[in-house]
Amino acid sequence: MSTRIPNQKAWWLVLPVVLLVAFNAVIPLMAVVNYSVQETFGNNEFFFEGVRWFQQVMQSARFREALQRQLLFTALVLAIQVPLGVAIALAMPRKGIGVSVCLVLMAMPLLIPYNVVGAMWNIFALPDIGLMGRGLIALGFDFNYTRQPVAAWITLVTMDVWHWTSLVVLLTYAGLSAIPDAYYQAARIDGASKWAIFRHIQLPKLRQVLLIAVLLRFMDSFMIYTEAVVLTGGGPGNATTLLSIDLVKIALGQFDLGPAAAMSLIYFLIILLLSWLFYTVMTRDDAR
Repeated sequence: MSTRIPNQKAWWLVLPVVLLVAFNAVIPLMAVVNYSVQETFGNNEFFFEGVRWFQQVMQSARFREALQRQLLFTALVLAIQVPLGVAIALAMPRKGIGVSVCLVLMAMPLLIPYNVVGAMWNIFALPDIGLMGRGLIALGFDFNYTRQPVAAWITLVTMDVWHWTSLVVLLTYAGLSAIPDAYYQAARIDGASKWAIFRHIQLPKLRQVLLIAVLLRFMDSFMIYTEAVVLTGGGPGNATTLLSIDLVKIALGQFDLGPAAAMSLIYFLIILLLSWLFYTVMTRDDAR
């Protein structure tokens, strides 16, 4: 039995960053909590309302509909991006100049600012001048994302898949590169098929990497705002008004700071709870 005492001094190196991030997070959170229990009519006058705004948000059909749209969007992008990212990573070369080329191509979408991504796809999908829109119409599809809710959803999901699948690819490729060659040599000796190698060697070794990828993509997709608001603005109608877009409309469009603050706290708790559930379910076997 080892009697070696773990060295925890490395934590002192990251402590300043942790404190700085905590400070930057706590101050805005305190302001949001303050607004969530008060009402104001301007002139810096506040009236205590208790949990009234929380009750109003939870009972609001508008909030439930926005939450349903947000959950649907997140489920769709996760169902597409994770398998697609794993498939692309498996198809990428392991040696030669092709590795550098593929990695650079995969990283490019991640370097584009969010508002530019929305603007690009806004033009790309327009039925009159956009390459995607005109192409689909030429193929016989009645496509107009500015008027058709289904077309708007297809465009929004496709944009997010193009933008963020690269993250899953890069994480998965890093995980695959870390698997020792001895596992593959043993599999070749046993005559294992590609599917058997993936199922019994690669997938188990990618478990932690995929956990990180799913958690990151879940949180990012659940908090999407800039790309979506530039692309569709929540339209047509409220078809693509996700939770973040609806929150901004309440806070800045209607200037209802109390309900907006309460909604943002509920929003935060939903993300925290679902992230915890994802983590618990995906690490359940490891805990055993």
